[in-house]
Amino acid sequence: MGETPRQQTPELSRALNEWFEREARDLPWRAPETTAWGVLVSEFMSQQTQVDRVIPHWLEWMERWPTPSALAADEPGEAVRAWKRLGYPRRALWLHRAAVEIAEQHGDEVPADVDALLALTGVGPYTARAVAAFAFGDTHPVVDTNTRRVIARVVHGRAAAGMPAPRDLDDMSALLPADREAAAVFNAAAMELGAIVCTARAPRCGDCPIADLCEWRGAGYPDNAPQKRPKQAAFAGSDRQVRGRIMELMRSATAAVTQDEALAAAADGSVREPEQPQRALDSLVADGLIVEFEGRLRLP
Repeated sequence: MGETPRQQTPELSRALNEWFEREARDLPWRAPETTAWGVLVSEFMSQQTQVDRVIPHWLEWMERWPTPSALAADEPGEAVRAWKRLGYPRRALWLHRAAVEIAEQHGDEVPADVDALLALTGVGPYTARAVAAFAFGDTHPVVDTNTRRVIARVVHGRAAAGMPAPRDLDDMSALLPADREAAAVFNAAAMELGAIVCTARAPRCGDCPIADLCEWRGAGYPDNAPQKRPKQAAFAGSDRQVRGRIMELMRSATAAVTQDEALAAAADGSVREPEQPQRALDSLVADGLIVEFEGRLRLP
C-alpha cells in the first residue's frame, strides 16, 4: 500500500471509527440484538438496492420469518411474493434456499465460517465476509462499491475506483486495525463514509473525518478517474422491466394465471421487440421464479 505522510493507518482507522460511532445511520440490522440471520437477510436485500428501500422490507421479513427455519417452512413463492418490488427477485428464491440449507445442515444457526457461508445458495465472497465480520465480529476485509471509492481516493489519490480487483481486499486488509472489534467497526465505517460523505458525484469533503489524510484531496482533486464502463441500456422497455410487469401480476394474483394473462401484463407498456414478452416469461420460468402447473402459471 505504500505509506505516505498523509496516510498513517492507525490515525486513519481511529478517526474513521470515532466518526462512525457518532454519525452512523440508525439501521435496524445494526441493533445489538440483531441475529446473524437478520444480518444475512439485510445483505441479500441490500445488493444493488438503496438502503432506504430495504428497511421496511427487512422489518416485515424479520417479523414474519425471524429464523431460517421459519422461512424454510413456507413455500418459496411466499418469499418471492414478500419480496414485492425490491428488485432482482431471484434473490428471494436464493434466500429461501439458503434458509432451508441453514435449517437442515446447520441446526437453524447461520454459520460463522466463511467457507460454510460460501456454500449457501446465493452467498458470494462479499456476503460471506460481511456476515462473518458484522454478525460474528471476525476479522475479514469487507469491500463494497462505497469502500472501493474511499480507498481509491484516500489511499491511491484517484477520483474514482476502477474495476473490482483482488488488490481491493489487500488494500482493505492493510487498513484494518489489529484489534478485532475495531476491525469490524472499520469495515462498516468505510462503507458508511462512502455511502453518505465520500459519494461518487458530490463528495462532502468538509464533513469527512479523514480529509487531512486523503491523497486525492492532498493532490488537489485531480480528474484522474479510470475509464468508465459502457452505459447500460435504459431500463424503460428492457427485459428487466418486462419481467417486472409479469412478476407484479404474479405477486398480486390470488390464483394461477394463464400464459395469455402473463403476456398481456408483459406487453402493458413499452417493449423493444414483439418477441420480448414471451422471452421475458420464458426466462422467469427458466429461473424458477414462475412454475407451470396444469397449463397455468403460479409462483413456486
